[in-house]
Amino acid sequence: MEEEMNVKDLRKRVPYQIQRDVLDELSVDQVAEKSDFKISTKEKLRDAVRCTGPRFKSCFLSFVPLLAWLPRYPFRENAIGDLISGISVGIMHLPQGMAYALLAAVPPVFGLYSSFYPILIYFIFGTSKHISVGTYAVMSVMIGSVTERLAPDSDFMIPGNDTNSTTLDIVGRDAERVKIAATVTFLSGIFQLLLGVVRFGFVVTYLSEPLVRAYTTAAAIHVIVSQLKYSFGINPQRYSGPLSLIYTVIEICALLGKTNIGTLVVSIVTILGLVAAKELSALAARKIPVPIPVELITIIVATVVSWQMDLKTEYGVEVVGEIPSGLQAPVAPAVSLLGSMVGDAFALAVVGYGIAISLGRIFALKYAYKVDSNQELIALGLSNSVGGLFNCFAISCSMSRSMVQVSTGGKSQVAGAISAVVILVILLKIGELFEELPKAVLAAIIYVNLQGMMKQFGDICSLWRTNKVDMVVWVMTMILTVLFNPDLGLAASIAFSILTVVFRTQLPKYSILGQVPGTDIYRPVEDYHQVKEIPGIMIFRSSATLYFANAEMYIDALYEKTGVDVAKLLSHKKKLEAKRLRKEKKAAKKAKKEAKKRAKEAAVKAAKEPQFSDTDESGEEPELSHAEANGDVNKLSVKEPKDVATVEVGPDPDPDTTLPRAIILDLSPVNFLDTVGVKTLCNIYKDYGEAGVQVYLCGCQRGVIESMEKGDFFNEKVTKSILFSSVHDAVLYSQQGNSKEVMQGTHL
Repeated sequence: MEEEMNVKDLRKRVPYQIQRDVLDELSVDQVAEKSDFKISTKEKLRDAVRCTGPRFKSCFLSFVPLLAWLPRYPFRENAIGDLISGISVGIMHLPQGMAYALLAAVPPVFGLYSSFYPILIYFIFGTSKHISVGTYAVMSVMIGSVTERLAPDSDFMIPGNDTNSTTLDIVGRDAERVKIAATVTFLSGIFQLLLGVVRFGFVVTYLSEPLVRAYTTAAAIHVIVSQLKYSFGINPQRYSGPLSLIYTVIEICALLGKTNIGTLVVSIVTILGLVAAKELSALAARKIPVPIPVELITIIVATVVSWQMDLKTEYGVEVVGEIPSGLQAPVAPAVSLLGSMVGDAFALAVVGYGIAISLGRIFALKYAYKVDSNQELIALGLSNSVGGLFNCFAISCSMSRSMVQVSTGGKSQVAGAISAVVILVILLKIGELFEELPKAVLAAIIYVNLQGMMKQFGDICSLWRTNKVDMVVWVMTMILTVLFNPDLGLAASIAFSILTVVFRTQLPKYSILGQVPGTDIYRPVEDYHQVKEIPGIMIFRSSATLYFANAEMYIDALYEKTGVDVAKLLSHKKKLEAKRLRKEKKAAKKAKKEAKKRAKEAAVKAAKEPQFSDTDESGEEPELSHAEANGDVNKLSVKEPKDVATVEVGPDPDPDTTLPRAIILDLSPVNFLDTVGVKTLCNIYKDYGEAGVQVYLCGCQRGVIESMEKGDFFNEKVTKSILFSSVHDAVLYSQQGNSKEVMQGTHL
């Protein structure tokens, strides 16, 4: 250990020496032989549409990944694990599919359809080996908000035999809601397909992890509230729009007096039994290789008890009802409804893709393979669009099922295909056996499965310690989603998250840099005790890029940090210049007046004196001007005497201001410049130049220099000689009086 520590210390203390010329940007371009080669847009387009045999094969296999990996499927290594995993996940699909169908406000059998068709499509086109696609609570509650908004119970009330009585047409209502759910699912799939075709997979980058976790937590609250009516056996009024969750909770509280005791008892017993069974299953997981299907056992027991005790008739407990066996023929979507659900469909597309790709990337990183984000969009789009034709509702991936698929040995998409086969068997032969299953049991299964999402409230404490801005995003996302519903809440949350990025660029850290003694390293002087400023040179750096939103604050911070208010200094200089000009003008006017007066006096004196000779003492005739020859005294040529001096007032600086010799702007954090940013740099260079301070720029990236070239920053007076690759180059150049000599010093 001591030897290793000594080696590390030696590595840290190894000295190095560099001796080279001070290089500005022009010198770097010459030394490095800058290439001006650029591929034209025409060439890029031609290369993009060029089709060759290998390229076509690669594109086709990337579009249908099944054809690429299935021929190389390691049967001996993966078959057993995929088989066990597929059966385990298929068993989970049964209770979850039926339960989440209630969230979508459609009959439970359509949850089983949604656990069959989309899975087969994803098996063919998907690239993640470990996620389990199918019904998902958040997607189901978003579907439910659409179906209940467009097909409320009030539209299906039929007058009864009595004058004031009405009955609900459940069959007609469910048929209309199935049509709405299938249509919005189809449209969301089309959106995902279009985004995948245009390679728009990066859209998920706008869904940060705190935002997604807070959104799923808020959606879980919506799910819980929507299932309370099944737990208490009541029928609250349906609310839509902002604050609908609050109104629903108030309505449920008002109806608690009408609670069905039998339904409540079934809910409580089921919840307690599920929680206890899951805890025992977690304890036995180390000894049993296959997880215990707690939900399946629960619905089997509940169905048997309901059938034996006749809970529907004796206690008024609402049950699932008729479950048709077999598969349904495809049905065209209701085109007339598309216009009223565009926003909901797009929200479904983005949320479903965001959840799936986030989980898929986690497993891909863990098991060392790649997930194609654009192909995932296409796979989910085909799953939803094709599923919509078969009356399925929108799907995504489930964390709980995915974890079961991995823990039971699933290693490829084959596990998903096997789970679809399990659902097919249930649809064809077993589904009708669950007609007496109480809906309160399905609601209890949903509550227990959402406990993981409720634990995400712990993110607030951890984010408070690590990143308070992310914590604010988490809290605001949850509040906005709870108040505005999942669809509007998502849009508002994304907008707020983007605003936090804008605010961070508007409130960066501005620093004056100093030199670490004996090195070419520069650090903020306020953060280090041994870092010292270079005498006569101010080095300024902002931690954010420079663009229209923070350009004015950049200038203000520069004035504040450097202690030089150029605007005030130039104003003072202009006042002094105006004062100097006024004094010069006044002095010149006074001198001219005195000269005229002296000339007149001399002319009068000469006219009065007798002229004895035409020659002066030297014997030469005096030279007369034309005015003197003609006797015109007023037109005499007046020459200013040599002893008259003009008053000059120098541009003395403000006594409270000490001007630096040079200011260096470190632009290394700046990754782009807009027109406002370029103009800001132009103004800084011009204003400080007028004040007698030279400005240098360093650390400019290639794109920043190109923006400056396009923005007419450079001209005959301002060239690239003010640009330097490093702060140290700019410091040495300004110290040596603008003489590009060999860099001095040995850097240790």
